Amino acid sequence: MKVMTISEFGDANVFVESQMPKPELQSGHVIIKVVATSINPLDCKLRQGLMPDLIPEFPAVLQGDVAGTIEAVADDVEEFLPGDEVYGCIGGFLNMSGGLAEHALADSKLIALKPKSLTMREAAALPLVAETAWEALIDYADIQPMKKVLIHGGTGGVGHIAIQLAKWRGAIVYTTVSNQHKADISKQLGADYIINYKEKTVEQYVQEYTDNRGFDIVFDTIGGDNLEKSFQAAAQHGQVISINPGAQHDLSPAFQRGLSIHLVLQPLPLITGQNRQHFGKILQDVAELVDDKKITPLVDTKQFCLTDIAKAHRYLESHQAIGKVIVEIK
Repeated sequence: MKVMTISEFGDANVFVESQMPKPELQSGHVIIKVVATSINPLDCKLRQGLMPDLIPEFPAVLQGDVAGTIEAVADDVEEFLPGDEVYGCIGGFLNMSGGLAEHALADSKLIALKPKSLTMREAAALPLVAETAWEALIDYADIQPMKKVLIHGGTGGVGHIAIQLAKWRGAIVYTTVSNQHKADISKQLGADYIINYKEKTVEQYVQEYTDNRGFDIVFDTIGGDNLEKSFQAAAQHGQVISINPGAQHDLSPAFQRGLSIHLVLQPLPLITGQNRQHFGKILQDVAELVDDKKITPLVDTKQFCLTDIAKAHRYLESHQAIGKVIVEIK
């Protein structure tokens, strides 16, 4: 089968077109004919060598998000049949199959039937970001109606799903963006209030939108020094959830407000093998929400095929993309 591999860490030029044997079926797994995959920041970090322990040997096939059709099912897998259209985040590291290939081996616990109302291209945009947003806002925050929820980065991969999940749970949703175009998209996604963080300081928008009380839940999808800004924006005894804390942080502001802090590391069940079935269940629930018109994936308009993967990674890293960058396996 045709694959795009890396045999060293580096910039997007390290991708090489290769041939590999089609994966062999294993107990508890299925083989998927991959139709589309999406790029996540995690994939860029893996390619750059920022998480070298997750790439134990070369050549490596990256990108965990896939959508495709099941070709073969292990005897001990009862939930799926050949011909089923599925989606999931299946690996792309630690010798688990990645999406930059014509076929992929997937743990059946990590996949679900794709939303009926979506194309494969659209479905491939969802797995990692939907799982991340769900863990943050449903599993950890357990959002309740009328809670004030601030989501940093409303048009990002995780952020745009988070807006829609929070609205589904009945929250009042605020989001930060950098320009009017992203503000318009965030409004279409369901955000109630849009904050241009380039025009207003944390102190200004906390005063304007919460009368200086702060937000009940702050979801930081940006990372870096934005975590400190999230502490500033949170209400007393509020919750702050981050997916990219990075570096070192002064927790004094969080301590002074009595905040609960949750950190979401989406790949953890794939790395440890524990509780993988929860991801399959999340994707089942997300598929229902998509087909009920509660969630719509935001997909960037640029189109890439498998051999365009270097261009696709460079495009994502340019920060020009609006929504998920998709690669179709042609």
